[in-house]
Amino acid sequence: MASASTPENKKINGTIVLIKKRALELVPSEVVQHQAYEILGHKVTLQLISSVIEDSGKEMKGKLGKPTPLRDENSLGNESKFSVTFDWDEEFGTPGAFIIKNFNASEFFLKKLTLEVDDPSGIHFVCNSWVYPAEKYNSDRVFFVNQAWLPSETPVQLRWYREEELLNLRGNGIGKLEEWDRVYDYAHYNDLGDPEKGSTYVRSILGGSAKYPYPRRGRTGRPPTKTDPNSESRLPLLMSFGIYVPRDEKFAPLKMTDFVSIALKVIIQLLVPELESLGNISLNDFNSFEEILKIYGGGINLPDDLLLRSSTEMLKEFIQIAGQEFLKYPMPQVIKADKSAWRTDEEFAREMLAGINPVCICGLKEFPLTSKLDPRVYGDQTSKITRKHIQNQLDALTIEEAIKANQLFVLNHHDTVMPYLRQINMTSAKIYASRTLLFLQKDGTLKPLAIELSLAHPDGDQHGAISKVFTPQEDGVEASIWQLAKAYVSVNDSGVHQLISHWLHTHATIEPFVIATNRQLSVLHPIYKLLHPHFRDTMHINALARQTLLNAGGILEQTVFPTKYAMEMTSIAYKDWIFPEQALPADLIKRGVAIEDPESEQGVRLLIEDYPYAVDGLEIWLAIKSWVQEYCTCYYKTDDMIQKDTELQAWWKELREEGHGDKKDEPWWPKMQTLRELIDSCTIIIWIASALHAAINFGQYPYGGYLPNRPSMSRRFMPEPGSPEYEELKTNPEKGYLRTITPQLQTLIGISAIEILSTHSSDEIYLGQRDTPEWTNDKEPLQAFERFGKKLAEIEEKIIKMNNDKKTKNRIGPIKMPYTLLYPKSEPGLTGKGIPNSISI
Repeated sequence: MASASTPENKKINGTIVLIKKRALELVPSEVVQHQAYEILGHKVTLQLISSVIEDSGKEMKGKLGKPTPLRDENSLGNESKFSVTFDWDEEFGTPGAFIIKNFNASEFFLKKLTLEVDDPSGIHFVCNSWVYPAEKYNSDRVFFVNQAWLPSETPVQLRWYREEELLNLRGNGIGKLEEWDRVYDYAHYNDLGDPEKGSTYVRSILGGSAKYPYPRRGRTGRPPTKTDPNSESRLPLLMSFGIYVPRDEKFAPLKMTDFVSIALKVIIQLLVPELESLGNISLNDFNSFEEILKIYGGGINLPDDLLLRSSTEMLKEFIQIAGQEFLKYPMPQVIKADKSAWRTDEEFAREMLAGINPVCICGLKEFPLTSKLDPRVYGDQTSKITRKHIQNQLDALTIEEAIKANQLFVLNHHDTVMPYLRQINMTSAKIYASRTLLFLQKDGTLKPLAIELSLAHPDGDQHGAISKVFTPQEDGVEASIWQLAKAYVSVNDSGVHQLISHWLHTHATIEPFVIATNRQLSVLHPIYKLLHPHFRDTMHINALARQTLLNAGGILEQTVFPTKYAMEMTSIAYKDWIFPEQALPADLIKRGVAIEDPESEQGVRLLIEDYPYAVDGLEIWLAIKSWVQEYCTCYYKTDDMIQKDTELQAWWKELREEGHGDKKDEPWWPKMQTLRELIDSCTIIIWIASALHAAINFGQYPYGGYLPNRPSMSRRFMPEPGSPEYEELKTNPEKGYLRTITPQLQTLIGISAIEILSTHSSDEIYLGQRDTPEWTNDKEPLQAFERFGKKLAEIEEKIIKMNNDKKTKNRIGPIKMPYTLLYPKSEPGLTGKGIPNSISI
């Protein structure tokens, strides 16, 4: 930090940058940003805090300068710059923090304060926080110099302020939290159901029990429901954006504008019942693939007199916007180059390696496949796929030889689905548990060999499964049956992707890290500075998800096969979650798609060489790990320093015992006693929050925006010979296919939601970037971060070259869509590429 060697009563000039609050009025027609609320500089005061000399009579607290108002406002775009001049006695030494008090009527977003001192770079205080009127706070708002210090290295004069700030962020654990509160605290998932609406809307409480373990979410403090004191009351749907998260965790105004402008399409949930009641419009079924393609061009036409017949003001306004094109969507990349290539077996298999759920395929190690389900409850669940089904498709190899050569793979959604199969099939959904066997061919592509579809035994689960096996067919009704078999697999894969790979393994498991980091690591802590960018917007998108996506009757229950059992299924999946296995190399080895290789730079060798997600992911993983190692070794020279870091130890203890409290006794948790454990843990956290989430999120619309390719529901079972459905499949296979998968209304709701989730906001910050170049004063980390950014740029160039190599067939596929999901950078919008720093959508 710069030294302030100053004469007595020296004036220190500074510049403070803030953004005034703008009112966001959300209406169906547009998002209006009103004029910023006026902020009067003389009603904002700053007091510098010395990091050198203690305040008289206040041991351990730095001496305070005089309260100084802001002056000379200079507005530039959204930002306002104010000048400030401090009286600063020589004996005060270097300022290490400042107190800010806002006596205006409204809050503002404080970006930074820069002090002009002898050092030409100045002293920087990077703030990036909302400051509410002083009357809203029980203690002063304090901001620290942009310096990283371990707790034991912090100047004595700042330690009290450091500890007090953390106490404020933890709160007292009681009461309803308001928007100006800055409290990070834990709660169970007890706000998904709405028991006051009736038994249909009752949902299990997730977390806090052996039956339904779960990561913790952020506490809101809303009162319990009158019907069930253990369930938290919910906000009305139209007040969803008012759900509590600490204000600094909420979307910035620019992102909120982007988000809401796209989210208007989901208003269909509210409008469709009235639209149908008005007649002349039906959203029941698509009858052909050509009919689906029309929604990417002309949209869905509305009757000319619909506006006159509508009684709902919101619907009238929406119709005026839509005109004759109701819900027009961008063309998904999966059908841009070829409208039918998605139907091929090669593309079906390729998407297990380069699609939106490339994290489930496993190496086959036994034949026949067995189940891990308890046979006392579920009977014999051994696979019914026999040698006869697949032996003649293995290029003259025996099954044992193919297994030994690592050429057999499986997409196994049997054990995940089977425990809920009977209940799910009592709803409108009609699904199967599924196993799909695949063969790795000489050209590096996968060939589907057989699909097993299983139902619960009609006489009870203990009698095992009723299974049928389907093999590839090219002609007649048998080819249509095979196409349906692949659709049932895709339905399972779509649900597992959305609920487990995506929601549970990224969004839900990271939120406790966000909370624990803010509660236990000071903004001065080097590990806080390392991890904080990777938590941006996560609590807010998760809170909005609880409010509209994951709740009883919400979008996911309407559009994915487990319906009301969706979140309960994720709780069962969480029982198998192991933190160290979230490391990419460990995951690949566990799934049997890679083996350990000490001679490889990444430590593993892929058994499918052309596995785009794994190939690109390992490059990104190694870059992240190298960056984390360089950064951490700047601050920790010995393992002893890790063990004596009080904040770090409190952070890791709370993360295990509170944030992931249902797994606190698991032996696999790192002990956080060594530098290696710190580096490995931080690498995993950053990997999950950035690259893993990007790989399974931003391809949702490019691949799944055309729902026949990624159906999320099935409404009837496989047609039996002699049935009307079987005859329909003979005469009109497209209609038979579309009447089996997701219906039209759920299709539109689903693709509206994934369009939002797949879109990069205008203010996105990507891996290798920071929101300000002054994020730390320490030179070594800044240099290491610059190297990290250059390495990511090199990786992107390497990916582009691989995508242009015709030998790597899995990178482009029959649909002629290059694998770009792990490109580090992207432009705003629906791009199908880019790795944001955080789970920000």
